[in-house]
Amino acid sequence: MFRDHLGAQVLLSFGENKFGTVVKHVLILSKFKNGWVLTKHKKRGLEFPGGKVERGETLEEAATREVFEETGGVLNKLIKIGHYEVRNKDERFVKAIFFGEIKELIRKDDFLETDGPVFIDDPHLSDRLSGEYSFIMKDSVVEKSLHYIQTHLL
Repeated sequence: MFRDHLGAQVLLSFGENKFGTVVKHVLILSKFKNGWVLTKHKKRGLEFPGGKVERGETLEEAATREVFEETGGVLNKLIKIGHYEVRNKDERFVKAIFFGEIKELIRKDDFLETDGPVFIDDPHLSDRLSGEYSFIMKDSVVEKSLHYIQTHLL
């Protein structure tokens, strides 16, 4: 448990959803070859792909769609690694965290609310606290998820 940059309480769990709330969002830590694939959100900056689960979608379908929409990435592997819950005075929501390996990047004319893929070849994303990165990249969810992936999956 920790607080994010806005002061919201964040609870993180690797494994199944332990928060008793329906998961409506996904975050995908995506890798292509030897680097991470982020997207450049037009307002927030560099971040991993993610977003809301649409009506009728599974979490896996939402994760696959979000990676493609925001980066042009076609996944060949998708592993759910955990969940996190954000609680603030106005809302409470849970996101599923995935690790995805991209097999191919498709050139697209439109990446929706993003400017498309950005490749980072630093395995630890050491610069993620800098100003060009989204607030989403700066809290312990990404740090601990990267550590989990590096120690359990790579």
